[in-house]
Amino acid sequence: MKKGNKSVIIWLLSGCVLLFLMVVVGGITRLTNSGLSMTDWHLVTDTFPPLTDAKWNEAFEQYKKFPEYQKINIHNDFQLSDYKFIYFWEWFHRFIGRIIGLVFFVPFVYFLARKKLDKETIRKCIVLLAMGAFQGFLGWFMVRSGLIDNPDVSHFRLSLHLTFAFITFAYTLWVALDLIYPERSIYKVIPLRNIARFALVALLIQIIYGGFVAGLNAGLIHNHWPLMSDGQFIHDSVFIEQPTLAKNLTEGKSGVQFVHRTFAYVVVALILFLYYRSTKFSLTNTQKNGVKTLVVFVFIQFLLGVFTLLYSVPLALGLIHQIMAFFLLSAMTFTLHRLSK
Repeated sequence: MKKGNKSVIIWLLSGCVLLFLMVVVGGITRLTNSGLSMTDWHLVTDTFPPLTDAKWNEAFEQYKKFPEYQKINIHNDFQLSDYKFIYFWEWFHRFIGRIIGLVFFVPFVYFLARKKLDKETIRKCIVLLAMGAFQGFLGWFMVRSGLIDNPDVSHFRLSLHLTFAFITFAYTLWVALDLIYPERSIYKVIPLRNIARFALVALLIQIIYGGFVAGLNAGLIHNHWPLMSDGQFIHDSVFIEQPTLAKNLTEGKSGVQFVHRTFAYVVVALILFLYYRSTKFSLTNTQKNGVKTLVVFVFIQFLLGVFTLLYSVPLALGLIHQIMAFFLLSAMTFTLHRLSK
């Protein structure tokens, strides 16, 4: 690591921590059904929650005009205190987003003015800023889908929002790693790099389907393992919820859960294959540790997925499962970087 890059690296890693925190809070927001509590989006005026009783009542009355209240919460003796709870998590999620925007933009301008960034890093940082702005748009695009007729957000939009957050995090970490390890390594291992790339793609597909499961509440059915309900590996409901097989596997609760629970084996197998192949090469300690960490993390994540399903997605387990996905993606990004450069 070059001495001049230290402050830039700290800045990028701080961004990674904030992105991690934002996804965690986003998970809480989803699991507590808080995502539709703020029915509009204003960059400045929504920075802080309502500060007076009158403002709270005004926000609550506005919320009552939308489907989530009219079709669900009106029947649940839903009071202002309940509204304040769900409002907090959505507000906090958006607030962290604003902080991330400032943390990325202000230091970027400072480093640019002080000429601490080379042309390649400037280009990467501009991409990061664009990704951050697009992620903010995706958040509102997702929320908007639950404010029209159906009192729930589109699971496609939710998954897109979640997956893009993971990708933004991974890319931020990759840019930081480029500065931590500025010299091209002579230990680049092309065969292992290619396997790691396949494993990364598989992991991202699994994250996409994790978003589908969350968006459809598909973890609340077939709470058995290793088989689905009625002792079936592929339950009959996988094929009958939607009119076509493609829709069943992308829009049906049973089909989406089947893909997510089954594709987990593919992710585990690819990482184990990477580990097996890595024993055939002379690797640096950093590369070895990266691969070993992947193996440990993927088994922890697999077990968390099983228990989250068996216990019908309690808040704590659902959140830990999402957090572990972040750690697994971090390890995957680091290992791929060390095998590639």
